[in-house]
Amino acid sequence: MRQNLRSSDRDMEEEDSKASLDAPLIRIHEDVEGHGAAILTRKCLDKADMITEIQNQMSLAGPLVVVSFLQYSLQMISVMFVGHLGELSLASASMATSFAGVTGFSFMLGMGCALETLCGQAYGAKQYHMLGVHLQRAMLVLTCTSIPISFLWSCTGKIFIFFKQDEQISIYSQKYALCLIPSILPFGLLQCQLRFLQTQNIVLPLVLSTWITSLIHVLTCWTLIFRFEFGIEGAALSSGISYWINVLILAIYIKFSATCQLTWKGFSKEGRENTLHFLKLGIPSALMQSQTRNINDVYQTWTLFTYPHLHKFSDICDFLSWLSVSLTSSTRVSNELGAGRPHAAKLAVQIVIFLAVLEGLSVNLILFALRGVWGYLYTTEGEVVRYLASVMPVLVVSNFMDGMQAVLSGTARGCGWQKICAFINLGAYYLVGLPSAIILTFVFHLGGKGLWAGIICGSALQATILLIITLRTNWEHEVKKARNQIFESNIK
Repeated sequence: MRQNLRSSDRDMEEEDSKASLDAPLIRIHEDVEGHGAAILTRKCLDKADMITEIQNQMSLAGPLVVVSFLQYSLQMISVMFVGHLGELSLASASMATSFAGVTGFSFMLGMGCALETLCGQAYGAKQYHMLGVHLQRAMLVLTCTSIPISFLWSCTGKIFIFFKQDEQISIYSQKYALCLIPSILPFGLLQCQLRFLQTQNIVLPLVLSTWITSLIHVLTCWTLIFRFEFGIEGAALSSGISYWINVLILAIYIKFSATCQLTWKGFSKEGRENTLHFLKLGIPSALMQSQTRNINDVYQTWTLFTYPHLHKFSDICDFLSWLSVSLTSSTRVSNELGAGRPHAAKLAVQIVIFLAVLEGLSVNLILFALRGVWGYLYTTEGEVVRYLASVMPVLVVSNFMDGMQAVLSGTARGCGWQKICAFINLGAYYLVGLPSAIILTFVFHLGGKGLWAGIICGSALQATILLIITLRTNWEHEVKKARNQIFESNIK
């Protein structure tokens, strides 16, 4: 009798343990609250749902615009200070910054973007402790990644000379790149912190920290370059100092703020395990970001040597990078998928596309309406101003398509589609966009218009493919995938 009872108890324990492993971390259509619960119950959308979602997205996008601009401006400020040292210093710093962006900063940025999927879905699923675990894994991986990048940057001058660049510029670029090495690690850590807070919809500390850092950066640049006469090296060192200051500010906030008590429990053994799970998303995410950045740098460099006046103006369109809307899209979609709310996730995608189209039309119509004015920002030569006005329609279309693909890429990161997006980017830009630009520019002799028309071909193809995938998405299935992803991240 006792043996039978013991055997039955063992059977029950085995069944319970099996059930706990098989049970999802989130229950679809159950235990949902607030706005998402209302959508889930009705399975249809009304005006109130849309207004609420628009408010949620605008409260994210507004501050992220400021954060994106201030982050973008750090390297730009350093180069602007270097410009006062002479043409040689400016050319060297520009080339070194571009090389560092292609080979290091864009790769670290892309790898950090994997947290938009992992942290966003974990936060939606109320697996709060996993956000801290994902953050630790990301910081560990990016710290290791910074080592080979540093070795590569130490060979910048030799690489430039190998590709037949001016020897003097190559030597100065080597100096600048060597002093940029201390900035690669804090830059990577900063991307992790930004995504960790962003996916929790904590944006005000990001605005304040980047604003403070930008002010300190201006002061540091002036002090090192002119006060201590470090020259070009001082400009590069100031970037590393500013990134470390930003990392320190956010680290203090994460450690002591009440808003992060549930998501940050301190460093743990779990944060050093299962890094392979992060790499599965981190590497495709890095390739996805790097391919877009690299092809843009190819176009920018090409424009610099063939149409220098067009290169200057293209910085305006490059600044309108749509990064903040893309980050908003990934955050909202990942949060709703993690919470098990497919209809809310679908609504978030629809709203962000609507806002992107509205913003794109508004901004680009202004650019087009003032097409005869923008050229005077860079030159007083009437011929150059008229030329810029003539190519403005092409630039406007290019900027609009870039916005669409950026927003759809954000949706893809929220869903965890980085791997397929990396292949789409590769085909769209390198197999279609770049060859189209070459043919239109040199075969049909369309000049600068042909160059940017080639960009449009690549970005339009990428946006079209992503839009088709998004429209045909089964959001119930994406919720199940998110549940499995969260479950896998808990397995050591």
